[in-house]
Amino acid sequence: MMNVLTALLQAQGGDYSFLIMMIAIFAIMYFFMIRPQNKKQKEIANFRKNLEVGQSVITAGGIYGKIKEIEDNVVVVEIASSVKIKVDRNSIYADAQAQANK
Repeated sequence: MMNVLTALLQAQGGDYSFLIMMIAIFAIMYFFMIRPQNKKQKEIANFRKNLEVGQSVITAGGIYGKIKEIEDNVVVVEIASSVKIKVDRNSIYADAQAQANK
């Protein structure tokens, strides 16, 4: 690996600007794309871990409802009066409208 890197640098006449630019591009990608995505995934996982009965949620399919029961990986959501559906816990998201109305 070092031989390849050394050969690349010598082929450019010892110019380190290419290497510095590649490191800078990776750093920019990390801080503007990778890091925020990881942070958002952790927030969603934390939300799903702390689900409570009576909480307003949205399913991955866009169905609004309130949690009626919570089992291991299944959540029972009431979407209308006396209409309940079972939904996988991984397809539950926070209802931003309900959060804003609090």
